[in-house]
Amino acid sequence: LCNIQIHSSTIRRWLPKAGIVWRRAAPTLYIQDPDKKEKLAVIREALADNSIDHPVFYQDEVDIHLNPKIGADWGHRGAQRKVATPGQNKKHYLAGALHGQTGQIVYVGGERKTSDLFIELLEKLKGQYRRAKSIRLIVDNYIIHKSKKTQKWLSDNPKFKLLFLPVYSPWHNKIEKLWHALHETITRNHQCKNMDNLLEQVYYFMDTAAPFPGGKHGLKQVYHN
Repeated sequence: LCNIQIHSSTIRRWLPKAGIVWRRAAPTLYIQDPDKKEKLAVIREALADNSIDHPVFYQDEVDIHLNPKIGADWGHRGAQRKVATPGQNKKHYLAGALHGQTGQIVYVGGERKTSDLFIELLEKLKGQYRRAKSIRLIVDNYIIHKSKKTQKWLSDNPKFKLLFLPVYSPWHNKIEKLWHALHETITRNHQCKNMDNLLEQVYYFMDTAAPFPGGKHGLKQVYHN
């Protein structure tokens, strides 16, 4: 209408000021949980009732790979950091629980992500919170949380209750932020040559991150081998 021409470089300067950035798209699923509202309502109600007698935890598992996660890092302009990888990858797994009120962390580790690992975490919670009248865990729909072995353990320990998240809704599980911090602080671009050295750093992080968030985990001194 006004016959005004704007150079592309000008538009590129204006867009960030308007909060518009160039960003890679993320794949998503159109699958929706028909019970999403009901499940989230149950979780909100449990969190509102979170107390010493009725603690609520966010629970999840995380994979630890010997081959480092490659990501951005500080370096001199024009120089790209080289990260040596061990070559043959090895895996270790953590099952963790993040207290929904205090930010305290309970975790166990193992070489397999199975029902036994999940039950080991439940047993640890049972010992540490033995005076609680009920213990509720917000969990995803991974198979080990629904297995026959897990269901048998839950039936023998009725004060435990699992609150299942809607399917494909990991952003509702706050322990995901803990796993992100673990990777950002320890596993990204790590230089450990064997799993023992890596796990020493992983366990150091897990033992010092609480209360999370707020424990200044990213500022804690970690050592690299």
